[in-house]
Parts: sequence; structure tokens; C-alpha cells
Amino acid sequence: MNFLKDDETLDDLQLGGLFVIQKKEAFRFGVDAVLLANFAKVKRGMRVMDLCTGTGIIPFLLAGKTEASYITGIEIQTEMVEMAKRSTIFNKIENKVEFINGDLKDLKLLKTIPKVDVVTVNPPYKLQNSGLVNPDDKNAIARHEICCTLEDVIIACRTVLKDNGRMFMVHRPERLADILCTMRKHKIEPKTIRMIHPNTKKAPNIVLVEGQRDGGAFLKWDPPLYVYKDEGGYTQEIDEIYGRVK
Repeated sequence: MNFLKDDETLDDLQLGGLFVIQKKEAFRFGVDAVLLANFAKVKRGMRVMDLCTGTGIIPFLLAGKTEASYITGIEIQTEMVEMAKRSTIFNKIENKVEFINGDLKDLKLLKTIPKVDVVTVNPPYKLQNSGLVNPDDKNAIARHEICCTLEDVIIACRTVLKDNGRMFMVHRPERLADILCTMRKHKIEPKTIRMIHPNTKKAPNIVLVEGQRDGGAFLKWDPPLYVYKDEGGYTQEIDEIYGRVK
């Protein structure tokens, strides 16, 4: 099987010998996906679903980092799913990871999939009406709420989670009020928040949120995470998350 097309790269995740196929020019995974995979609490034997999975980066990271029994990724863009499936075959993990080409707003589809212990999601961050957007642009679909809104994402999380199952989301701090209000509206109780800052002198630009389906009210804040040292270079915690140091 020819795994790569001319406009694609095969990127080493430096994690258990796993690789991911990505487009050279289109949306490529960044620090958000790596932080989310690290933030998600996945115990041995758990079933996991990743919504808005793109090329499958979070399922592949979780397959390398955790002892999840099965991981399903859902993505609306057919081309992305086709790439993710090729990555699965290349990595020889078809028995553990699968990808479904589907719309997370399709609750009928979601209800056909076995319920999961954990759902992860790196959704589009930008509001549907913010800025001029070409709806056919693959990068725009990844970044703007064209195919789904924040509320669609949270309804999908509730639909696929078992009772007391956990949701883990990466988003932008300026949307935090929307995120928490919408979670509560759909009975996913916010449990943990962690802010990610570029360095100690800058405001946070990423937020990680954990919620529990039908959980009791109790919210805790994790210590902030700094990506770079003030004098430059990655912080030790980021190096540890990326597996560059033990």
C-alpha cells in the first residue's frame, strides 16, 4: 500500500513508534492537541471518543500514552478521515483505533456508537460570524464554527458519554464563560480548569477544561502551565509533555 500522497508528510510523534500523516499545506496539529492528550485522564481499559478529530492526532497520542481499550475519532471532512485511516494502518493499530466520517450534530449516528468513559475535543475556536470565511476552506472549518457550534460540541459530548463520564476540551480563554454556561446547561459539570500561558509575563492563550456528565458542583483550578521560559526556550514541563525529557 502506498501510504503517502505527493502533498502529504509522515510525521514521527516520538511516542511508541507512532506516526501521523498530515497535509503539507493544510491544517497541521499544534501544541493544543498535545496539551489536550496530556490533560485527558484515561485509565486502563477505558473507551475514548475524540470529536473533531481531524487527521486523528489525539487518538494517536492517546494510543501511545494510555492503556485505553478502544479509541474512536469522528470527523466531518472525508479527506481527513481517509488520511487518519491510512495512519492507523501504517501504525498497525486497527484493533485499537478507528475513525468515522460523520457529523457530530448527527445524534442518531452518535447513539449507534457504544458509550464512552472519556470524550476529548479540540473544537473550532472562532465564532461563526467572526471575520470573512470561505466555507469550503479546510483550515477555516478547523478554526471557525462553520460545521458545528460550541453548543453542538457539548451536546455531542453528553450524548456519547456514559453516566459520570468525563469530557476534556481545549479552547480559548475568551470563550470560557460560554464554555462553562453551555456545559452546565447540558448537565456536564465543570470540574477542572487549567490556563496555558506563552510565558509568565503574558496572559493565557489556551484553556483546558474537564467536565463530568451529571457530576456534582465542585470546580478546581490546576496551576498555570507556561510554554516558554521568560528568557526563551521551552519550559521543563513542556519538554516532559513532549517526551523530550523524562
